[in-house]
Amino acid sequence: MAEQPHKEQPEKKAEKKKTGSKQDPAPQQAPDAQQPKKNKKPTFAFNIYWVYVVIALTFIGMTFLPSITDDARKLNEQSFREVVLAKDVEKVVVVNREVAEVYLRKEALEKEKYAHLKEQPLIGGTGAHFTYQFGDLQNFEKGLGEMQAEFTAEEKVVVSNETRKNWGGEFLMWILPFALLIGVWMFIMRKMSGPGGPGGAQIFNIGKSRAQLFDGDTTVNITFNDVAGLAEAKVEIMEIVEFLKNPKKYTDLGAKIPKGALLVGPPGTGKTLLAKAVAGEAKVPFFSLSGSDFVEMFVGVGASRVRDLFKQAKEKAPSIIFIDEIDAIGRARGKSISQGANDERENTLNQLLTEMDGFGTNSGVIILAATNRADILDRALMRAGRFDRQILVDMPDLEERKEIFQVHLKPLKLDPEMDVDFLAKQTPGFSGADIANLCNEAALIAARHDKETIGKQDFLDAVDRIVGGLEKKNKIISVEEKKVIAYHEAGHASVSWLVEHASPLVKVTIVPRGRSLGAAWYLPEERQITTKEQMMDEMCAALGGRAAEEVVFGKVSTGALSDLEKVTKQAYAMVTVYGLSDKLGNVSYYDSSGQSEYSFNRPYSEKTAELIDSEVSVLIEGAYTRTKAILTENRDKLDTLAHELLTKEVIFKENLEEIFGKRQWEKPLQDMVKNTTAVAADADTNEADQAIEERSTPAVGEA
Repeated sequence: MAEQPHKEQPEKKAEKKKTGSKQDPAPQQAPDAQQPKKNKKPTFAFNIYWVYVVIALTFIGMTFLPSITDDARKLNEQSFREVVLAKDVEKVVVVNREVAEVYLRKEALEKEKYAHLKEQPLIGGTGAHFTYQFGDLQNFEKGLGEMQAEFTAEEKVVVSNETRKNWGGEFLMWILPFALLIGVWMFIMRKMSGPGGPGGAQIFNIGKSRAQLFDGDTTVNITFNDVAGLAEAKVEIMEIVEFLKNPKKYTDLGAKIPKGALLVGPPGTGKTLLAKAVAGEAKVPFFSLSGSDFVEMFVGVGASRVRDLFKQAKEKAPSIIFIDEIDAIGRARGKSISQGANDERENTLNQLLTEMDGFGTNSGVIILAATNRADILDRALMRAGRFDRQILVDMPDLEERKEIFQVHLKPLKLDPEMDVDFLAKQTPGFSGADIANLCNEAALIAARHDKETIGKQDFLDAVDRIVGGLEKKNKIISVEEKKVIAYHEAGHASVSWLVEHASPLVKVTIVPRGRSLGAAWYLPEERQITTKEQMMDEMCAALGGRAAEEVVFGKVSTGALSDLEKVTKQAYAMVTVYGLSDKLGNVSYYDSSGQSEYSFNRPYSEKTAELIDSEVSVLIEGAYTRTKAILTENRDKLDTLAHELLTKEVIFKENLEEIFGKRQWEKPLQDMVKNTTAVAADADTNEADQAIEERSTPAVGEA
């Protein structure tokens, strides 16, 4: 369903200014007693992570700063040779047989080239002026001896060896890896067991509920006024909200609050939006989660989360729990392939059943759930006492589509001549989500053509885009193929115009869209029941394309694939579901529960199967023979229509009126009220059809 943009009222804004934000730690005061707040300076909040940063910086300083200082006083082989030959070296201390520490004479420090040594501290506090990294100690001593071979005894360099141990560095090398491992382990464990994030995200909270709580601190701004259409569903669900707000009105009469309500309907009709409206209206704690939130790879987690969810809800009673897509855990038990094994989903469902209505009391907690697959839910879940109400959220009718369009058209810049009634009539079978998508597509199309407002044609193009797919004008089609496509679509249009119960035509095109090479759009009657004559006329309209090919060219093509698929499904439904076969009689093999509890296989014999196949063939071939006769009688009009299509590529209802005359069976558009799709020659859409019929695009030459 549609959702209106929420606008905050001035009174609410004023109230917010008086009471302050929800983060204010101070208790709220009355508006007249509240004092003006002084601006407080932000205080520094201590964090344990600062300690880690300081320790890391200390290690970095200990590791790199001495080496930075040493780099300024390191000697290479050439510079060391020059210093020694200049007789400036007093002594050399060989440390750990790797590094030579060079000490200068006092008189050498007076030289200008060593003036910088007086201003800089000595290396590492050792007193050495330079260091020299040599390779092999034996070669170093030999080379030093050769350099001072001609020195006097007083000028010779005193060489000594020293072994030093860096106790701090060795200690760090031993302790740092262990400290790092312990720190990482503690950090991970704190993250796993600490607060914040969904309960299932931490290993120690794996059995906690993942439900999102909406209460006084977390509000939902959607109300029932924001939900367009769904008048009957809103009445049912608003009563639950009214009970929470004013229970005395009902309890005085002895009434009990419903324990649960199940929202059932096709996708995109507004089930979740209704739940959001309940959260916004009820003003009680509202727990929202999906059925898949209970599912986890660990055994027992689903049941544990169910227990935790109801425990939280009972603590905050009265409260509401909303489980979206409940079929994820509510599927009928005993249908699993691995029967007898430990089925985690069934354990979760068993716990849910017990919590909803078991031995213990569960007062003050109302369960809302939504699904579009109610036929597969377990019977124990559907019974009264658990879900007392099943609320059907169906496809919107004509008036409801008007309301939805009015919501979604508000933010759009529309042409002043735009008519909402026209848009509602052009979109039978569209859900609220489809209408929202249609409005957005129309805006994108208008922007693509650099328009300042969105016009009627933009919406019609958007309908074509959604129903038929994207136009493929650059697709390579030969002249002969194009002629076959034109006669195919002309056949559909002609037959639907000439039979009584076919849907009124909107337009016919031979421009490729999606997987289709051509299409015919109709505006189906929104009927509740369908007669055999109406279904036969629809079959004739669907077979019009293939019949036209045979009448005109004397041969048929593969272009009627989707038409044949549709007709075959419809014929089998007439025989096996609706009992419209004279030979088979008033028998239906349709299982409305979808569970097939009393059969291992098809519930009829091989002889009956042959009879079903025979009856289906009779129905289809009879419709095909009738369709060819209609087209043969009106061959001249068929040729005229096909030539118009080849010339214009797209023709409309007005063009057919010029060729065939006004359609005598046509009904006014306002008489059409209920659920079908706006695609060519679709079949009846009552409960059984929704189970057996798939939505298909009118197509010629599918890939």
